Amino acid sequence: MSRPYVTVIVVAHDGARWLGETLRALVNQSRRPDRVAGVDNGSRDGSADLLAQAFGRGNLISLPRSTGFGESVAEVLTKLPPAGSDEWIWLLHDDCAPDRRALEMLLTAAAQDPKAAVLGPKLLDWLDRRRLLEVGVTVGRTGRRETGLEPREFDQGQHDGTRDVLSVSTAGMLIRRDVWEGVGGLDPFFPLFRDDLDLCWRVRNAGHKVLNVTSAVAWHAEAAARRRRRITVSGDHPRRLDRRNAIFVVMANLPFGAMLWALLRNVLGSAFRTALFVVSKQPANALDEMVAMASILLHPFRLLRARRARRNGRKKGYIRIKRYMTPRGAAWRRLTDMVQSFLAGEAPVDSAGRHHHATVSTEDEYEVAPADTGAVKRFLSRPGVVLMLALTAVALVAERSLLGGPRLGGGALVPVTGGAGDLWAFYTEGFHDIGLGSNAWAPPYVAVLAALSTLAFGKTWLAVSVLLLGSVPLAGATAYLATRHVIPAVPARAWAAGTYALLPVATGAIAAGRLGTAVVFVLMPLYASLGTVVLSGERRRARRAAWALGLLLAVGTAFAPLVYPLFAVLGVLAAVAFRGVVTSMAIALVVPLLLLFPWLAGLVTAPGKILLEAGLHDPALVDAALAPESLLALSPGGPGLPPFWVTGGLVAAALAALLMRRQRMIVAIGWGITLYGVLAAILVSRVTVEGARAWPGVPLAFAGTGLVVLVGLTAHRLAELRAGGGLRRLGAMAVAAVAFSTPLLAAGYWVATGVRGPLVGDAPDVLPVLAAARTTQGERTLVIRGSAFTVLHGRTPLIGESELPIASEARTRLGTAVQGLVGGRGGDAATLGRLGVGMVAVAPPVSAELARTLDSQPSLARMSLSEAGGLWRLAEPVARVPAQPVSALHTPWLWTQAVLVLVIAVLAAPGRRESAPEAVETTPAVAARVAVNVAGGR
Repeated sequence: MSRPYVTVIVVAHDGARWLGETLRALVNQSRRPDRVAGVDNGSRDGSADLLAQAFGRGNLISLPRSTGFGESVAEVLTKLPPAGSDEWIWLLHDDCAPDRRALEMLLTAAAQDPKAAVLGPKLLDWLDRRRLLEVGVTVGRTGRRETGLEPREFDQGQHDGTRDVLSVSTAGMLIRRDVWEGVGGLDPFFPLFRDDLDLCWRVRNAGHKVLNVTSAVAWHAEAAARRRRRITVSGDHPRRLDRRNAIFVVMANLPFGAMLWALLRNVLGSAFRTALFVVSKQPANALDEMVAMASILLHPFRLLRARRARRNGRKKGYIRIKRYMTPRGAAWRRLTDMVQSFLAGEAPVDSAGRHHHATVSTEDEYEVAPADTGAVKRFLSRPGVVLMLALTAVALVAERSLLGGPRLGGGALVPVTGGAGDLWAFYTEGFHDIGLGSNAWAPPYVAVLAALSTLAFGKTWLAVSVLLLGSVPLAGATAYLATRHVIPAVPARAWAAGTYALLPVATGAIAAGRLGTAVVFVLMPLYASLGTVVLSGERRRARRAAWALGLLLAVGTAFAPLVYPLFAVLGVLAAVAFRGVVTSMAIALVVPLLLLFPWLAGLVTAPGKILLEAGLHDPALVDAALAPESLLALSPGGPGLPPFWVTGGLVAAALAALLMRRQRMIVAIGWGITLYGVLAAILVSRVTVEGARAWPGVPLAFAGTGLVVLVGLTAHRLAELRAGGGLRRLGAMAVAAVAFSTPLLAAGYWVATGVRGPLVGDAPDVLPVLAAARTTQGERTLVIRGSAFTVLHGRTPLIGESELPIASEARTRLGTAVQGLVGGRGGDAATLGRLGVGMVAVAPPVSAELARTLDSQPSLARMSLSEAGGLWRLAEPVARVPAQPVSALHTPWLWTQAVLVLVIAVLAAPGRRESAPEAVETTPAVAARVAVNVAGGR
């Protein structure tokens, strides 16, 4: 075999700070090259002089500053005639210094594999010479460049060996000249970034191999990718150029079918990333993403020309190439990482991968080509996930009687019917043609449910089931996440989250179908977390937290209006105590009033309804005289509650905290919030609204939050006492056992007894089928259930419809007519007919006396009577319910509300974090702030 002929081409552009070492490394090669040539692209730092000194003026070509790397190499090769059939081209960047034996090792590997046409060295970092940069490159169908390396991975020989790869970098690339000329060399369309990937892809389509030879080593500064020098080959921002080239390479080299699928994924992914950049306050990144995608879509003929030039071998080569591409499952992990970074307040940059990626960070970010199961293993290994899975298992077993039924309903929850479209229509229409008709504003929580139902593929029952039946694991998850900066010890956080999730308020809300309390219970830890940031965070973070707190407070107020006054009291106290938080606290308190204004204004005329929540207000769901020990044990009364001693361990642990000499401020404020919630619960439980006592679940949720956080914040003292030995050790163990008794007893009791309450999974349809079939002309059906009654229009009511107010005159006339009808007084059927009622249905059980009374009415004709209920038809003429005038401000306000929600959501979104997270403060004064903000914020 003849000795290979090697031509070295070094391309320089303002790289004098690295070029000297690169040229020295080239001169010291153990296998000397046969021919050298240098190209200087308009350098202004003396790079041309360094090349001339090393190679001589005759071996130097000077080109304009706008010349790309591929054009530079092509210009050299046009001036250098081929040197035989076994000529190799070795490409070096001015910031790439090869090891002494790099060329020798590359040629050795080439000799061992005749199919190898492109070979690349192992690239290490220029500054930290132990850090791996690249041992071959692959790419995903969205253009994501992957190196297969862990972040900041050191070279310990773990990747050594010659391997077949999809691509190698042009930094140190060795390529056969005949193959270079056969595939057309580097595409000049890529002046920078992704030119190496495109070349290697075409080489593979031509039937050759691309190898990474780890015995050959080079150190690369990545000056262009890390923006250590000005890029002049393109006027585009490096990030935008990299993203455009990434998409273009994939689109140009994939077969047609795979290209269409990749194009769809890129369009959707680009839209998602743009939205994420916008809400995370990175407009430059969002603009780069949009422009990069638009440059592909708006120039289809450019893409067609590129595909035509690459058509030879593309389909056949893809069969071999696709096994080198990023595994499909890795895309979901990257998506998860982006969202997690965004929620953590970090920059959700979906970068193109290390090497040849422009980044604005001062830290180098290394991208990983993960295994398909990596994300699952990492996710399931987190303590918070384990806790949530445990709570989910407990909830599923306890709610076994509710699962699998056709319709969830009962108690305060009307049977769940309809879909997302029905809820949106109900919320946006000005006149509601239900019951006796109403032009009142729909409850705002309907819009929240409609949005969640839309995310749940239009299934309202799924959204309600997740919120209500899943409130225990959801509350555990929010409590665990919300306390990560307040309670640093993971065991204490897990205890606090589990204890909070299993408080009697949660299990009682589920048993009684109280969707409003369930939602507020899930949101309460988030109020505490955001309040912590508002009180103790730096100004920008505090302001974002205030917007987020206001938005979530609006959601909670929509489901349970009592949340707002309870929070407002604590917020005002916090603003008085900490003068610097007045503006942020004002934002948090004004946002709910602004978003819920029309509906809240209606509550002013009926202030008692502030104590109610989403759903029906049934006297059977409330204890008429709530025992004092129940309130002290955080038990709001009603069906489905555990005995008071279940929460005794939590109360006992909180009482033990009073004996501690340290952190007295935290203990005092924690107990203050707890007593505030208990006193509010006592007042609420003594107020009668619409004939029944109000349920004190929401105030006790406040109290429970304060108590749990109080114990969690003082939990570290147990470790100190245990280390003291003797009686202190025994005391610490006793307190820990008492504290853990609450979540264990609550979970065990709930699992053993199940959900004991009016909520069922097979709730019957409120409107009889026969009535629905006979009222197709707009007639209403009067449904009588005991002493209560309602008017339905052709179907079971949607969530929220039963809460619409009826005009007082019509309500009075209807109530008088129903009383007369049930009492046997004649002439009331005619009144019902004038109100649009055409049917009278009686829910089971139907007493014989009531059946005889209705049968005796000459204006009523019985249609059915059985154990399933009774139905009578009016013989009187039935009038149509007239449409009521709609406010001219209705539609404009809905659009205004939507815009406000969007703007506030953007203002509340976490921005890019510029500094390290703040350390947890432990001084008594600042720790007291943490305790205060259990329900307050800046």
